Amino acid sequence: MMDWTDTHCRVFHRLLAPHARLYTEMVHANAVILGDRSRLLAMDPGEHPVALQLGGSEPELLGQAARIGAEHGFDEINLNCGCPSDRVQAGRFGACLMREPALVAESVAAMVARCDVPVTVKCRLGVDDDHEWERFVAFIDTVAQAGCRMFVVHARNAWLQGLSPKENREVPPLRYDWAYRLKLERPQLQVIVNGGIATQEEATAHLAHTDGAMLGRAAYHDPYLLHRLDVAWFGGELRSRGELLRALRPYVESQLESGVYLKHITRHLLGLFAGERGGRAFRQVLSEGAHKPGADWSLVEQALAVTESFAGERADAA
Repeated sequence: MMDWTDTHCRVFHRLLAPHARLYTEMVHANAVILGDRSRLLAMDPGEHPVALQLGGSEPELLGQAARIGAEHGFDEINLNCGCPSDRVQAGRFGACLMREPALVAESVAAMVARCDVPVTVKCRLGVDDDHEWERFVAFIDTVAQAGCRMFVVHARNAWLQGLSPKENREVPPLRYDWAYRLKLERPQLQVIVNGGIATQEEATAHLAHTDGAMLGRAAYHDPYLLHRLDVAWFGGELRSRGELLRALRPYVESQLESGVYLKHITRHLLGLFAGERGGRAFRQVLSEGAHKPGADWSLVEQALAVTESFAGERADAA
């Protein structure tokens, strides 16, 4: 979710799903320590609960970054052991850490010692040809002994050679049964399943076997799915897309007043009408207009008006 789940995205998703736990983009520990924290750790008070996802493999640096994240108000610090990109591998973090459970455990212990919020791990089932349950559960047990009580399991292997990051999300077969078995055999752990979950029905089915489901790209490309899930799981009234979007107006206008360009916010809104008649027009109006000088909330209303006119045409035809 690099370059996607920034603070503007998370504020929007919080409106859609009041009960969800939101996650930041992965940020390297070095960047947290040495970089522009006002940008990298930007967070609106309305986002909570929100987790900071860290990348890295040096326990001391991860401990420092975890402390900084907790001091900035994040409710959870998550260590990424699942990203398969070449850049991540070159830095010896992400999915390649699945083969270094002792180092992950040392890193988690350092993070736990330096911050007072939960430290969690996002991982794969293994890398390349690692298809042994015993190796996977040994990784989990080693890291759990260091103080991690929640694992987000992307239920497929990561191929470190020969597959692009996109292919790594699609080609290796999903094995949700490993996440289910982990919860069954380690009931004291929180197990969240991730990977390939694209519908409300699929996400809900996982609740019979695990403690929760994490959505990534499906939630970004079809954000209204988050709202449907939140209502289905926690109750409340299903609100229209237009009503939800208009609730974002005070945030958008405050950001514009502080110098943020509209395009940096509206890029996260483009999928709101995914699969709906008028959805393409909604995306087109925002995409073509948000980058122009002086673009403001009126452009969002224009996009909504065009989209809602399609609904009006359906009503007339009926």
